Amino acid sequence: MRVLVVNAGSSSLKLSLIGPGEEPLGRREIAARGEGIDREALEHALAELSGAQAVGHRIVHGGLRFREAVRIDPAIERELAELTDLAPLHQRRSLAALDEVSSRIDLPAVACFDTAFHATLPAAAATYALPAQWRERWPLRRFGFHGLSHAWIARRAPQLIGADPEGLRILSAHLGSGASLCAIESGRSLDTTMGFTPLEGVVMATRSGSIDPGLLLWLADGRLPVEELAEGLEHGAGLLGLAGTADMRQVLDQAERGEERAKLALEVYTHRLRAEIAAMAASLRGIDVLAFTGGIGERAPAVRELAVAGLGFLGLALDSARNRAATGDAEISAEGATAKVVVIEAREDLEIARQTRAVLEAP
Repeated sequence: MRVLVVNAGSSSLKLSLIGPGEEPLGRREIAARGEGIDREALEHALAELSGAQAVGHRIVHGGLRFREAVRIDPAIERELAELTDLAPLHQRRSLAALDEVSSRIDLPAVACFDTAFHATLPAAAATYALPAQWRERWPLRRFGFHGLSHAWIARRAPQLIGADPEGLRILSAHLGSGASLCAIESGRSLDTTMGFTPLEGVVMATRSGSIDPGLLLWLADGRLPVEELAEGLEHGAGLLGLAGTADMRQVLDQAERGEERAKLALEVYTHRLRAEIAAMAASLRGIDVLAFTGGIGERAPAVRELAVAGLGFLGLALDSARNRAATGDAEISAEGATAKVVVIEAREDLEIARQTRAVLEAP
């Protein structure tokens, strides 16, 4: 089955045609602003990526209802729209892409969720210590995100190192504009750094990561309106807030030149990253594989080196030459290290295609 994968991001709509053997048959990327999609560009892209037999859509939030991929029909689409308040920006973009593509090609369509991989989180990892009446009234739990990327790592890492997935403890580090870690054992998510929203966890490009809620309450108590607080946490914090740029390449370059803001940003970023790696390792009771993925994880050897530095107690060590030379999927562990370190290209498209086939080919 050839699957057209539709991935609506914050600034673009990515389309991929994936063949039955997971071979890429074509890719197109269309610029997007807000929820708007360039319809003429979309029609050209769909014409160039013809021959699909099904469509797989990345949907960010599945809420409590959707714990696995599902075939889309009008009732399902209404339920997806009802979840918009849990991820307003991301869900609207995904649903807009669903509408635009479905109006142009009449094929079976499947929703694949970023939250679904984390449906296996144990209660201890998913539960916030909030008043019981709050948790009973609203779905206040840790959902986790980047699940499609982490699910791909769960499949690809054992292949790369030639290991049996059963019992394998993988720490997946998706480091891009958004960033999250996931503790995976035997292919199942046991813990993750993002929570009720994609704001929790490590420092990101423009998102703050975890912040003392008391600090936020202090700011919200007459000092900042909620709208400005939300905008700052989502779009003005992280690397941008620390260094004045959200681009890790620029942060690294400026830090190398001795610019103090960039040096601090890099130190804060890697300090929090190391701390969260150690926390995920505690959830796994050790690590067999640390996998870096995402734009920064794949293309910033200096960040990988700084992240692993000081984590020798977990059995992690890098080979500097391997680390600097790594392209595509590669192992970068030092000889003698008891845990593997690998770099794996992010391929949500292959995971979405796999899940789409599984839903449509099920008996």
